[in-house]
Amino acid sequence: MGFAEEHRKWVEDHISRRSGERRGRLERGHGHGERIFLEKVWWPMMGHFNDLHPEYEVVDWRSKPYFVDFVWKPGQVKFAFEVKGYGPHVQNTDRTRYRQELNRETYLQIAGYRVVAIPYDDLDASPELTITLLRPLLMPYLDVKMEEQREFSRLERDILRIAVRLNGCIRPVDLVRELGIDKRTARKGLGALSEKGKFIPIVSEESGRVCRYEYIHSLKDIQLW
Repeated sequence: MGFAEEHRKWVEDHISRRSGERRGRLERGHGHGERIFLEKVWWPMMGHFNDLHPEYEVVDWRSKPYFVDFVWKPGQVKFAFEVKGYGPHVQNTDRTRYRQELNRETYLQIAGYRVVAIPYDDLDASPELTITLLRPLLMPYLDVKMEEQREFSRLERDILRIAVRLNGCIRPVDLVRELGIDKRTARKGLGALSEKGKFIPIVSEESGRVCRYEYIHSLKDIQLW
């Protein structure tokens, strides 16, 4: 299942479990900047929205509610992600509001959040840079056990590397060309990875047969290589 469908289900799930202003804020506040961050940065890194909460309510030092764009809570650690555009955050003529925003970021850190500012302009111009910066920051908090590291064979790891390099879609013929293996071995490797949840087989409408495989992105795979 692709980003658009998973994103829709994720937002609808959070909306269904909220009421009042918490629900209204999610319906109003989850806009273009937040969605493009998810589509171009979070989804390519993670491949899922587990432990990620949109428009997350935090009570500030004045006992007033404040909504963070995203909070990621994989266990005990808490990350607060804020997508920031140049206009609203740098050229803001409301100096009181600007001071409050800076103070809120400091308070979030006091409350145990690791605050990460995401430049909106980079999401369009260079999302790869944002991914490069986030990977080493988030990776220590991903639970990759030793048995998971042994889950993939050498061939399967090679297939995963090639799939990432080919932007997520791969065909058996790509493996024949890249690895020098026969088609039967290529199909067997892709089939095994599909059973492990790493690929989605895509069926051709014309032939009714599997023609290619779509890689399911995961930041954990970087540690498996």
